[in-house]
Amino acid sequence: MTLHLYNTLTRRKESFEPLETGKVRMYCCGITAYDFCHLGHARTCIVWDTARRYLQWRGYDVNYVQNFTDIDDKILNRARREGTSMEAVSERFIDAYFEDMARLNVQEANAYPRATHTLDGIKRLVCELEQKGYAYEADGDVYYSVRRFDDYGKLSGRKLEDLQAGASGRVDVADSTEPKKKDPFDFALWKSAKPEEPSWESPWGAGRPGWHIECSAMVRDMLGETIDIHTGGSDLVFPHHENEIAQSEAVTGKSLARYWLHNGMVKVDGEKMSKSLGNFTTIRDLLDRPVDPMAVRLFVLMAQYRKPVDFTDDAIASATNGWQTLKEGLLFGRNYGIQLGWQDQSATPSNSLQVKETIAQQFQEAVDDDLNFAGGLAVLFEVAKGLRREGNILVHQGKTETPASELEQQWRSLVELAQVLGLEAQPEEETEVSTDGLSDGEIEALIQQRAEARKTKNFELSDRIRDDLQAQGITLIDQGGGVTTWRRN
Repeated sequence: MTLHLYNTLTRRKESFEPLETGKVRMYCCGITAYDFCHLGHARTCIVWDTARRYLQWRGYDVNYVQNFTDIDDKILNRARREGTSMEAVSERFIDAYFEDMARLNVQEANAYPRATHTLDGIKRLVCELEQKGYAYEADGDVYYSVRRFDDYGKLSGRKLEDLQAGASGRVDVADSTEPKKKDPFDFALWKSAKPEEPSWESPWGAGRPGWHIECSAMVRDMLGETIDIHTGGSDLVFPHHENEIAQSEAVTGKSLARYWLHNGMVKVDGEKMSKSLGNFTTIRDLLDRPVDPMAVRLFVLMAQYRKPVDFTDDAIASATNGWQTLKEGLLFGRNYGIQLGWQDQSATPSNSLQVKETIAQQFQEAVDDDLNFAGGLAVLFEVAKGLRREGNILVHQGKTETPASELEQQWRSLVELAQVLGLEAQPEEETEVSTDGLSDGEIEALIQQRAEARKTKNFELSDRIRDDLQAQGITLIDQGGGVTTWRRN
């Protein structure tokens, strides 16, 4: 089977062929460290973390780099408001980034270059652009001459006469009020120092880099002149990624990246997320509600990564229910392995049996189609539901319909493939079987059976399960969105 990826540059799906056999050089545009990460950041980081995991599972050695922008007008403005320094602001929110990503089970990149740590590479690249006639200096500022690059607009598909400022609001490339520019479409590579702002010495005087040049320099310094995959949110296609291409390719004469991949944006209740609308949700606010981090991951992965996704209470409730189903399957071995006579109930790679070939093939066939994580999840849900059914039979009849060895292989397959998607279940403290009652896994299985009965309007069975649990000291609490929690009395 061949992995196919939708390339924004060519606007079609293409077979993935890395520059070097078995190795992938991958770059993701990271955060500007001036505030806590929000749902949009969560989607970007989860999608590309999962893509990296999948490539590794497919056998590739992935060198994954994600940058931090640690100097920017937004950082400086926040520092002024708080009466602190740019360094203090960026350090605080970079630390917060790692805290949030750890909760979402996002693996750390191989490297996290920062703009302030890449100044030599930035200045070198600006000098080369100036020498080749693609840049010009004007009173300490240096601008990129957009019309000199014939392929400008090839990524976004925009023509110069139609260009407007990018969605990020960072740079207005069509700002005709800037008198230093030779052309309103030109953009800054280096900005001269302003009073009371951090600055660094350069051939053009004290100043700081423009936003776009940072990533061009970091890609070149960390991964080389041409990389395999460049990723980011779709809001970065123009102007940021378009400008990266113009800067890098004007100097090297080579393609900056073979495959450009972009994830869609997150909306909240159908509207663009923004602080002014009051629907701006940070990752930590969401997780502190609390919402299970794995439900957030599942919410992201159930959507086609290139399309916008709408975050609603119903959507997160659905993802929470879905995660409960997967979690039951992932904890099947811990809950029933001893009863089934398994020698080992752990699911670590060192103890893993060979993944069941048919399950792995179905999973790979789905995800190979442009990172169709939702298709891969559908395969895992079928396995998890089958294990849940066998668990219910085991609880009520004392035996399973499927041989224990086959169930063990299914379970270990589920655990390994779920890990490819970054989905991992941890048993609750109460998961161990009580001496006088049901285990947590058995309770969850009965709750799921009750939920299915309610869906089919089999209220007699639904009530009987509730009453049976109540008789055993388990109280069910039905919440909004179809979520049911429980407690031991």
